[in-house]
Amino acid sequence: MMEDKATAESAGAPPRGGCACMGAGPVISDMLRRLGPDEEVRRHFRAARIEFLKGIREIIDRRIGELSKETPHKGSKVVVE
Repeated sequence: MMEDKATAESAGAPPRGGCACMGAGPVISDMLRRLGPDEEVRRHFRAARIEFLKGIREIIDRRIGELSKETPHKGSKVVVE
């Protein structure tokens, strides 16, 4: 078992349980964050996303209202003493 680990390390493979990126993950994440839009642009896109979802909600609410009017209300009254 010890020989397998030594062979893997000498072959350039990360040790078992180690990260394949060999610690480069946080550096890459930071680089990608820097390439993205600044905070003002992010706020704008977030607000636009919220408004889009509100529009979808309005479409769904109207369709539910239309379907509710078409469906006859079935039921009966029950007197509870």
